[in-house]
Amino acid sequence: MKTPTADSTAPTTASTTAPNTAPAPAPLPEPEPPVRVTVVVASNREGRFGPVVADWLLGRIGERADFVPEVVDVASVHLPTTLSPTPETAAQLTRVSPALAAADAFVVLTPEYNHSFPAGLKNLIDWHYTEWRAKPVALVSYGGLAGGLRAAEHLRQVFAELHAVTVRDTVSFHGAGAAFDAKGQPRDTTGPAAAVDVMLDQLAWWARALMEAKGRRPYVG
Repeated sequence: MKTPTADSTAPTTASTTAPNTAPAPAPLPEPEPPVRVTVVVASNREGRFGPVVADWLLGRIGERADFVPEVVDVASVHLPTTLSPTPETAAQLTRVSPALAAADAFVVLTPEYNHSFPAGLKNLIDWHYTEWRAKPVALVSYGGLAGGLRAAEHLRQVFAELHAVTVRDTVSFHGAGAAFDAKGQPRDTTGPAAAVDVMLDQLAWWARALMEAKGRRPYVG
């Protein structure tokens, strides 16, 4: 008896190569535009030390690609304390208000006078309202033993009233006159640099977070 054999004419299954199912590489994210930060130099006292700290601060900001800085110097702004609009006041405001309105974020550099911040800074703040609203503010202070920290803490209360958000970390210089060398650089080459980087990282995060939130819905303050 013969063993049955397979029909030689039966169709055979052709071998196929599995198609390449690897996903296409994800597109690279679009680079975020830089944050427009206005640095407010708060001192207007004759012989002030503020420009030394400001030059160092602006140098650190300029090393980063995530910020585009602009400066408002209180010493160059002459606003009356009466808060009454006049043609002269309007001319002064046209010099300073656009820089505040266009900012996504602020860095306020303040000394400490009698346990608080200078009157010229308070006057500049009080002449504006919507320019600060729903924006982050970083604080850099300088002074004697306290390093201007009492001025910084008072500013937190003021900016809270204006619906601004002050970032948690600050930069302060204690005994500021002796803290910088003849070239305008901090004698401590590590501490201030690390502190300002942390502060600016927080400022950039808050600026982008608030811009995104305001893009989704208007602020209701």
